[in-house]
Amino acid sequence: MLLAAEFNADVLTPLVSGAIQGSLYGLLGLGLVLLYKGNRIFNFAQGEFGTVAALLTYAFVVGSGGLPELPYLVAVLIGLVGGTLMALLTERVVARPLFHQPKVTTVVATAGVALLAISIELLFIGANPLTARPAIEGNLISSGSLQVTYQQVLIVLALAVLALASALFFKKTQTGLAILAVSQEPTATSLVGISVNRVSALTWGMAGFLGAAAGILLAPTTLFAPGFMTGAALIPAFTAAVFGGITSLPGAFLGGVVIGIVEQFGNKWVPTTFIPGGNRILVFLTLLIILVVKPSGLLGKEA
Repeated sequence: MLLAAEFNADVLTPLVSGAIQGSLYGLLGLGLVLLYKGNRIFNFAQGEFGTVAALLTYAFVVGSGGLPELPYLVAVLIGLVGGTLMALLTERVVARPLFHQPKVTTVVATAGVALLAISIELLFIGANPLTARPAIEGNLISSGSLQVTYQQVLIVLALAVLALASALFFKKTQTGLAILAVSQEPTATSLVGISVNRVSALTWGMAGFLGAAAGILLAPTTLFAPGFMTGAALIPAFTAAVFGGITSLPGAFLGGVVIGIVEQFGNKWVPTTFIPGGNRILVFLTLLIILVVKPSGLLGKEA
């Protein structure tokens, strides 16, 4: 019994919790990969699409700020729409005017969007952390240190479904192929009748939806506040996307899970008195090893 308890605490718990946490990184990473495939940019505002969605969902669930108190599913729908609309607004106001500028200009602009969004969130909501209700209450597994909630199971299922749907979208649909074509030859694709602006808006909208879903799913598992997705999940999501292959949607899924597991084992095995932030050091060390051995990532291909 003692050995079983030690195995649960030392191996099974960080393995399971890391896979679940990594699923959120993977879900946010899907949006990052999607925009890279479609626009060849890294989007630093991706986390704030999720933060805005989570804050909107919370506001309508509890009826805060004079807003009506709505059923949970309706509030979630509003949050998803809000995060998607923020992405579309970013595309129209920021990304599209910079389409023919160097990509680094757009990348810096998305960082500016994230900072502006956080400032507006702080202005209206303040810095006090909030607690969101989960979509499904209760635990699926409760055994010693191993706790798996229904909300965490929902996170893993959501990532699996969205990752598969995104991969099939790019592989099997004409629209997905058009997005890839625009990212590689925008001038040539416009000459054959493909609207570059429409494809760009669609790509950003999809990325916004994925970011919004990640924010709504993560919020009930932690105390959340303005900017929480950027602060807590964006860097691991970037790492997951690059680790799995920045051109690979399944790679974002795999990379997120691996990074989450490495991070949790770092929390368990690296003493903070020895190396503060040792879990993140292990994450970046893992990324460095992969990039040295296989620069395109685990499942990525050379662009």
